[in-house]
Amino acid sequence: MTDKQKARAARLPHLRRIDMMKGDPVPLPLTMAAMYHLPGDPAGVRQYGRFDNPTWDAVERMLSVLEDAPSIAFPSGMAAIAAVFFSLLKGGDKVLLPSDGYYTTRTLADRFLKPQGVKFIQRATANYMSGGFEGYKMVFIETPANPGLDVCDIADVAGAAHRAGAMVVADNTTMTPFGQRPLELGVDVLVAADTKAPNGHSDVLFGHVASRNAVIMSEIADWRRLSGSIPGPFEAWLVHRSLETLELRFDRMCSSAATVAERLAAHPKVKSVRFPGLATDPAHKIAARQMDRFGFLIGVTFATELDAESFINGCESIQPATSFGGVHTSAERRARWGDNVAAGFVRLSIGCEPVEELWAAMENALKKVR
Repeated sequence: MTDKQKARAARLPHLRRIDMMKGDPVPLPLTMAAMYHLPGDPAGVRQYGRFDNPTWDAVERMLSVLEDAPSIAFPSGMAAIAAVFFSLLKGGDKVLLPSDGYYTTRTLADRFLKPQGVKFIQRATANYMSGGFEGYKMVFIETPANPGLDVCDIADVAGAAHRAGAMVVADNTTMTPFGQRPLELGVDVLVAADTKAPNGHSDVLFGHVASRNAVIMSEIADWRRLSGSIPGPFEAWLVHRSLETLELRFDRMCSSAATVAERLAAHPKVKSVRFPGLATDPAHKIAARQMDRFGFLIGVTFATELDAESFINGCESIQPATSFGGVHTSAERRARWGDNVAAGFVRLSIGCEPVEELWAAMENALKKVR
């Protein structure tokens, strides 16, 4: 972790202290309010629950410290992506999307923006620099791509896209601000699903948008206020609680993932492994340049669908579930959702269990695989 990252991690638990008065509660109070006391001129104070909430303010303050950029909270990662699309695009615009990224982003574009005249082109993440960016209004990247974990060079893509006149949006869900910092590599807008590791307890849907461009952030804020795509105060309170321990959890998850990935790659029951931290991984050289950590996701391919299911369901330390980033290790066979991966491909999300105990459980499950 860089010195800047350490400084951000140290600041998070003490942000509230800056404005605290004697006798204030140390934990963040939860403000559940649709209405505010509003006699006379309403200017300059909180007015209505769709416009403002002090619990949102607190979590956005933490996210802004983590991103080193203004951040706006949303009720899910897809709500954050939708805010970027619907507030910044219009009919006639052309957008580049990763063909191997999170499928719901493509589905949203195809179902609701394409009929409005927005044109979407798809390109594989590993080949993002092929074909150029001329004529695009927006270049949307997701690196590492979910679920296959291919990467693109963020700085190279951002530089080339900007020269072609396009804005660049990065989905940084898989990495968090402690693993990768796209805004510092030239990206204009960052989106993320804080449902994953930032909250980390699998009990909240949440997301955010971050950007250092004031005009873009004004449009995003207006979209949230007018569309009503707002986070619940209780969800914001839970995410605020969790962000204080993100660095600690992320460190354990990434360290354990590196150990597990090496052992899985050497195991005879495993056909192949994708993990950017492996020196043999096709993404390793680029990942090593632009990531602070290699993340906690591992792509594991077994010979058959049956073998994959046997591994997932036969391991007592793996939670069979969709989504990822929780304190518990989880896994799923992504082909069941229609992702363009092998039938035996498993997206494995490493949690916070002690690594040797976790590996022992996995090794036992692997013995049962044909």
